[in-house]
Formats: sequence, structure tokens, C-alpha cells
Amino acid sequence: MNERTQTPARPNPPLPLEEAQRRLMELAPMLPIEHRATADCLGFHLAEPLTALRTQPAADVSAMDGYALRAADLPGPWQVIGESAAGRPFAGTVGTGEAARISTGALVPAGADMVLIQEDAAREGDKLTLTGTPPEPPARHIRPAGMDFRSGDVLMAPGTKIGAAQIALALTAGHAHLPVRRPLQLAVIDGGDELAAPGADLAPHQLPASNSAMLAALATQPAVQITRIGPVPDRLEALKAAFDAASTADVIVTSGGASVGDHDLVRPALAELGADLAFWRVAIKPGKPLLVARRGHQVILGLPGNPAAAFVTGFLFLLPLIRAALGAGSPMPRPIPAQLSEAMPAGGSRMEFLRAVWNGGEVSLDGLQDSGALSSLARANALVVRPAHAPETPAGTFVPVYLL
Repeated sequence: MNERTQTPARPNPPLPLEEAQRRLMELAPMLPIEHRATADCLGFHLAEPLTALRTQPAADVSAMDGYALRAADLPGPWQVIGESAAGRPFAGTVGTGEAARISTGALVPAGADMVLIQEDAAREGDKLTLTGTPPEPPARHIRPAGMDFRSGDVLMAPGTKIGAAQIALALTAGHAHLPVRRPLQLAVIDGGDELAAPGADLAPHQLPASNSAMLAALATQPAVQITRIGPVPDRLEALKAAFDAASTADVIVTSGGASVGDHDLVRPALAELGADLAFWRVAIKPGKPLLVARRGHQVILGLPGNPAAAFVTGFLFLLPLIRAALGAGSPMPRPIPAQLSEAMPAGGSRMEFLRAVWNGGEVSLDGLQDSGALSSLARANALVVRPAHAPETPAGTFVPVYLL
């Protein structure tokens, strides 16, 4: 077969960004649910509602170090009759004129209804006296049973991303294991005759292969297992072999070869392998020649070869696809408003994503926006959205910004 591709006579117009993202989300694979040790669920998304198996606190506990006593006995003095420590509760009952030494988190003894903090008390032997101002209700310094949650409460919804706080909450609620989607298998294929191994001696026509490492780094998280393949030469059979080598992946992402050039072979290779083209081309800059296909259970995402375009489309498409497959409740990135530090020039016919630096208040556009430029991509910590056909935007205007 001739390996030169043919440009369609009348290709479909590029899709708007939101429509392309919607179609991609509909293709996201539904990964099976597994139960993992809670401490090993960092970065995963909860697959089912999380219901508390216990009450927290299980009983009234002290919120401060001090003395447990009866508020009716203020202003004292008191006789100290024992101690309640965290993990070692006082077994007796606090009666009239009595107090028990108590530490933060310890059970409040029976009979006591307040904690006198140690800064407001003086003790000589077992004699306790008030030295500060008597606390006014409700300053009892007690965390009541069920203050945080009660058994049966729904604590987290499906789709919640599990971070450090969520792990602590789940463990405290009695869950040693959590239901999550199994790790996503991602294959990253780098293609192009011009690519050489990093560190190799290069001829003028060669480039170090960097896109696959960049995309793998962009996608790296605990719930994703990544395989890199390539660089793959611009040969139809070589590209088909690379797709076959990734046959067990849930998602395949390529960089380069998805446009209309003579050596852009991703579409022909996928057609020969029986993949169904979902859509091709999106009305954004950089990143117009984006391709999405389905082959059996796999979703194949063909990104542009220019590094900035590969990064932007990876951010806008690959990462949301991964989040959706892992069960995220909100897989799409969300922009924030930020003020332009200087005027933004008028835009063209496509929605644009401009590399920029956000300082926590204002955002400044980088002067180098070519899709092949890596230096500006490395400087950027934000992408400014410029709508299609946007007029010049004055300095000080709030614009939508994606933080990287």
C-alpha cells in the first residue's frame, strides 16, 4: 500500500472545543471497580458513596488539656481524683467538688460537663483552684459525640478525588479498603523520522524525542500506569506494529502524524487496523489537527507533533479523558479569572490558548507563542483563553485562565 496519505476533498469543519470534549467524554472507558487498601488510594477517585461505619467522636472528648469537672461547681476549689488520658479513660465518676486531669482527645469522665483549661488553673498536690476568669457557656471545651460525623452519614460522593485528607477521613470512618476504578493503562507513542534518542549525536535534520516524555509526565499520577513506545519511524507498518504493541492499553496517545501531510500516517494506520474515527480536527490554536478514534475497548488520541500543541491538547483532552475513565466527578479543567497585565492583541478565527505567567493576581502573556517553541512553554504556568475573533483586550481586563 502507498504510505502517502490523501487529503480529503471536503473535510468536515473543525469541531468547537466544548463539542469535541463532550464527544471524547462519551468515549471514556468504564474501568472496573476494585477495592484497594485505603492508604494506597491516593490520586484515585471514589467509585461509590462512602458511608461512615462509626461515629466520630464516639463519645464526648476534651478539646483541650486541663481538668474535667462540673460547671455548677465554679469557681471551685476542687479535689483532683484521677486522670483521663487519650486511650486511657478515667473509670470513675466526677462528683461535686471533684475534678479529673484530662488531656486533649481523652474521654470526658461521667459526671463532668466542662473542661477547665490548664492555663486558668493552679494545682498543689490534689488541690485545684481557679486562677483565670470563669469561662462563659458554651465555652465548655468539649467535643460532643458525633460532632464530626455519625454512623450512617454519607461522607463522600462518588467521583471524589482521594487525597491525604480523604484517606484520613475514610480510615477514621472505619474503612480499611475503598472502592475505586482500577488503574488506567496508558500507552504513549512517539512518532517521526526526525526523532532520535535523547543524548544522541544529532544531524541537522534530527530532533531529540521529547513529546512522549512530556506527555507521560503530564499524565503521571498514582492511578495511571504508563508505557512509552518509540520513537516510531514514519512507516505505516511500523506504526501499525506500535499500535498492536499497545493492544492492552485502555488509552493510546500519539504525538505527530495526525495532520494531512504525506507522512501523517496515524489515520491510515488506524483505518487498516479497523479503528473507528470519532472525530478529527478541533477549532483551537494550537492543536487543530487532533484525532480521536476507538478500537475495540481502546480510545486513541492523536495529538499534534509540535510540542506546545501536544501539551495544550494533552491538557485539554488527555487529562480529562483519564479523569473520566477513573471516575472523576468533574473531569474537565476549570479556568479562573485573572487580570491582564498588558493589552492582549486581537485574535484570529480559532479559540486560542496563550502561554502566560500568572503571579497570583495579574497574568502576563509570553512573547513567544509559536507552537514549536518549548522555552515559552517551560516558562508558562498558565494558559490564557482568547476566544475566536476576539478584539484587542485592554490591560486590566479579567480573562479566563487555566493554571498549569
